[in-house]
Amino acid sequence: MLLNLNFRVILETLPDFWMGFVSTLSISSAAFAGALGIGIVACAMSIQPSRFLRVPAVAYVDVIRATPLLAQLYFLYFGLPSFGVIMPEIAIGIIALSINSGAYVSEIIRSGIISIPKGQVEASASSGMSYWQQMRLIVLPQALRPMVSPLIGQAIVLVKDSSLLSLISVLELTRAGQTLANDRFMPVEGLTTTAAGYLIIYFGLKLMAAAWSRINHPFVRH
Repeated sequence: MLLNLNFRVILETLPDFWMGFVSTLSISSAAFAGALGIGIVACAMSIQPSRFLRVPAVAYVDVIRATPLLAQLYFLYFGLPSFGVIMPEIAIGIIALSINSGAYVSEIIRSGIISIPKGQVEASASSGMSYWQQMRLIVLPQALRPMVSPLIGQAIVLVKDSSLLSLISVLELTRAGQTLANDRFMPVEGLTTTAAGYLIIYFGLKLMAAAWSRINHPFVRH
C-alpha cells in the first residue's frame, strides 16, 4: 500500500502538514496546562469534607466523563454565541479539551493522593501540621511519582482528541489531512501523513514516560 502512495504530492503539501503538526502541539500543550489547573482545583474540592465544595467537583467529574467530548465541543461552539460570547474556534477547542481532560486529571491526582498511607497523614496531623502543610510537605511529594505516568497517558489521549477540532475548522493535523484528501482527491495520502504526525507525537510522549519510569525504577528492566 505504501508503495502506491504519491510521495510527490505529500512532499508538496508538507508545509501544510507542518503547520498542522505545530498547531496540534500548541493546542494540546495549552489544553493540557488548562486541564492540570482544572484537575488540581477539582481534586482539591473533591477531597474536602465540606459537601459545599465536594458535591460540585464530583458532579463535574461525573458529567464530563459520562458525556462524549464531541457533544461538549459542539455545546461550547454553538452554545456560547447564543449567550453573546464570541470566541475564535481555536480558543473554544482548547477550552473544551481542557474541561474534558481536567475531569480525568482530577481523578488521576485524587488516586495518587489517596494512595498515601493514612498513618502518615495522621502522624503529620498529630505533630501539629495544618491541612495545607500536610498536603505540601507529606502527601503531594509522595503522590507525585505515581501520578506522572498516568498524566502522560492522559496527554496522549488529549493529543488524539484534538483531532475533533477539525470539525469546527481548526487547522491541525487532521484538518491538514482532510484538506489534502478533498483538494487533491487523495484520502490515503492525507490520512497516512496525518497518522504519521500523530505517531511522532505519541512516541515522543512514550519516551518521556519511559524515561520517567527509569528514573524512578532504575532496577526494573523496560
